[in-house]
Amino acid sequence: MPLCTLCPRLVAHCRSIAGKKKPQFSEEVYWGKPVPAFGDHNARLMIVGLAPAAHGANRTGRMFTGDSSGDWLYEALHRFGFANQPQSRHRNDGLSLKDCFITAAARCAPPQNKPSSAELDNCRPYLAAETTLLANVKVVLVLGRIAYQRWLKASGWWDQLSASDRPKFSHGAESLLPDGKLMICSYHPSRQNTNTGRLTREMWYGVFRRCRTVLDSA
Repeated sequence: MPLCTLCPRLVAHCRSIAGKKKPQFSEEVYWGKPVPAFGDHNARLMIVGLAPAAHGANRTGRMFTGDSSGDWLYEALHRFGFANQPQSRHRNDGLSLKDCFITAAARCAPPQNKPSSAELDNCRPYLAAETTLLANVKVVLVLGRIAYQRWLKASGWWDQLSASDRPKFSHGAESLLPDGKLMICSYHPSRQNTNTGRLTREMWYGVFRRCRTVLDSA
């Protein structure tokens, strides 16, 4: 299957990063292309992030793998029974997810972690297709305001609901959608949020504890 090349800026950036590399990863072969979603296709929990990190998923080829955001995510997934191990280092490290599927609003690493609106629009069909194909999803956990907005657009609810009826974004906010899915919002576990205390471990564990409680009671 040919790789997506709809976003020339992102294609160039991914390839450039893969060529330059970070010194500590100089012996590794970078992935350097669109990163596929990852997880259990029968999952009831869908997690939506922003985009691959330049030296994280763009290096390893797996969502949230090889960077600090992934350290936070997979440790929590393991703690609450969604992953078989607490760390995600590379594609062949034995990690598997149970009842959880991880995707993102953009599939290519963007400069400064900021994909443009047009680039996000180009990626929307992939997120929309996953939302349709993952028939068992009961809870959608969106990580950050962009993931929140982009998943609502990909699922169709952004247009189907009036502005006053659309779910609002704030950390820990929950919205029951007309199709029965529960959307839970969280701040993204980026260094900008975790190093400043905007997102604490207690807050982070709280959203996963809520996801687990909802699914266990379903």
